[in-house]
Amino acid sequence: MFKERVLTALVLAPIMIVGIFFLPLKQFAIFIAAIATIGAWEWANIAGYQKNWSRILYAFVVFACLYVSARFLREHEEYLVYYLAAGTLWWIVAFALVKQYPGGTDVWAARPIRALLGLCVLVPMWVGFMHLKQQPHSSLLIIYVMLIVWGADTGAYFAGRKWGKSKLAPHVSPGKSWAGFWGGLVTTLVVAAVFGWSIDTFVDPMSTRDALVFVAITVITMVISVLGDLVESMMKRHRGIKDSSSLLPGHGGVLDRIDSMAAAVPVFAFFMLVMNWGLAG
Repeated sequence: MFKERVLTALVLAPIMIVGIFFLPLKQFAIFIAAIATIGAWEWANIAGYQKNWSRILYAFVVFACLYVSARFLREHEEYLVYYLAAGTLWWIVAFALVKQYPGGTDVWAARPIRALLGLCVLVPMWVGFMHLKQQPHSSLLIIYVMLIVWGADTGAYFAGRKWGKSKLAPHVSPGKSWAGFWGGLVTTLVVAAVFGWSIDTFVDPMSTRDALVFVAITVITMVISVLGDLVESMMKRHRGIKDSSSLLPGHGGVLDRIDSMAAAVPVFAFFMLVMNWGLAG
């Protein structure tokens, strides 16, 4: 299993690096849309659609939504904030669903509702990526969101192994603990300090206000990234499956790799927009 995980990571890492650093906007949009469409095929299974034709149809619907969103936002850029706000609001609702589980499933157990929730995850993720890609130093911003997610995961893993007795959400993901959460937060703050110092020194000097906003956005994004993982775990547990698919040997499915990013990206982009924070070109 470990060998499979390493080999899969060695294949995926160059693809992601090329996609983030070297693809122009249009090709990047297609790249992220492809990832979201594969994720949609997997989400259809999580939603309870087991037949391959129904999963393909759902993936097509999600791709069509991305295409329509791209055309609409190209002509009506002022609506971007509403897309991102809706994506952020969904994660607030998701918190309530996770907190209630295993209660409250009657609200979202129906397959069409679960399918709709997949749109709430995947479409804002794509829109968030597009917003970040169009910002000055876009690659740095996207890499930073990834560092937030990776920092949270890494800190949670080690702190959870050492001190993880009090469970964060035992009915959803028994392996997650409050110690892991706080360990992930501390790790993320260290990442923020190093990244912020590097940006301030080498890219764009930050005022005190900018630094405080930067930290606030980071903390909010880290918290929501944890929620992204919990939501997928809750949906899979309800469905009775361990992984979203077996597309990535040793890693499960695409959704299993991007669940935290799917939550973090639109939230990070939304608060960048409403708090007027960014990097100067």
